[in-house]
Amino acid sequence: MNDYGSDKKSAQQAKSDAQKIAFAPMMFQAARALRNLGILDALESNKDNGMSIEQVAEHCKLPVHGTKVLLEAGISLEIVFVKDGKFFITKTGWFILKDKLTRVNMDFTHDVNYLGFFNLEESVKNEKPEGLKIFGDWDTIYEALSKLPENVQESWFRFDHYYSDVAFPEVLPVVFEKNPKKILDVGGNTGKFSINCCEYNENVKVTILDLPGQLTKAEKNIREKDFESRIDCIPVNLLDSSIPFPTGYDAVWMSQFLDCFSQKDIIHLLTRGKNALTEDGSLYILETYWDKQQHDAAMYSLHATSLYFVCLANGCSQMYHSNDMRKLVEKVGMYVEKAIDNIGISHSLFVCKPKK
Repeated sequence: MNDYGSDKKSAQQAKSDAQKIAFAPMMFQAARALRNLGILDALESNKDNGMSIEQVAEHCKLPVHGTKVLLEAGISLEIVFVKDGKFFITKTGWFILKDKLTRVNMDFTHDVNYLGFFNLEESVKNEKPEGLKIFGDWDTIYEALSKLPENVQESWFRFDHYYSDVAFPEVLPVVFEKNPKKILDVGGNTGKFSINCCEYNENVKVTILDLPGQLTKAEKNIREKDFESRIDCIPVNLLDSSIPFPTGYDAVWMSQFLDCFSQKDIIHLLTRGKNALTEDGSLYILETYWDKQQHDAAMYSLHATSLYFVCLANGCSQMYHSNDMRKLVEKVGMYVEKAIDNIGISHSLFVCKPKK
């Protein structure tokens, strides 16, 4: 692993940053309240002239005191600034209000993770997603998804789909370079990639492997697109390494999938994926590797997502370093024939072939 980060701050700056970390959960909720209560929207609508505390409170139909406290917190958050007694929205505030990526990430943090993260230390010690118990008694979040509260499901799927949806148009031409006739979509979730494949190529047939609860949503989406004759769904516990994948596929697809498993489980999944291929087939891995990001904010987001995997998802996986995945591919007797970085927002695509 290369060197990352440094320790070049002054002691004063380091102490200041430590306080931001100490109060981060409270200030996160303040930022969310500024967004959800309409305060940032009010300031955006009056960005030229600004607004007094009283004007904001009246506009949003909120008590003056609570409005005042939130706006003052917004100064430290650098979401708002004050000039001549009037509050104005900052560029950061605009992104909190308007940017889809920021909204998706905030809602995922609040609805899916926030309460469960009280159990992070316990999760690390036990190698189990102890935070998941706030929703019920499950071993992993994937078993629970179809039974979680509706707002939690919505925030989870928006987070999951936002990143992959942007990447799919870029990777489809790569997947179809060799005109595959049969594709195995491992961990196909709600069927979005499989449906995209059928829309992209009128001859391809796809098989989705996933948990029964996930396939219920996939089958509904497939029916709505009238692709029942071209997309099959096979319910399977992907963690049961004794169950082989069906064989005879020109392409095996794993999108935002392997990060959901431990390295030990990934070896089993890649082995079964390799065995599912035809002689000249390829296995495709689409992932977000934290070392391949162009911006610090992206790396920060992926490290935070790794904490979600530890605390709520399954207790044993993460957003991997690209070298971790390369080593696992090699362990199962494959090699990365082609690697394409900077796909969509943050993805990399590995095209893998069995060693001869």
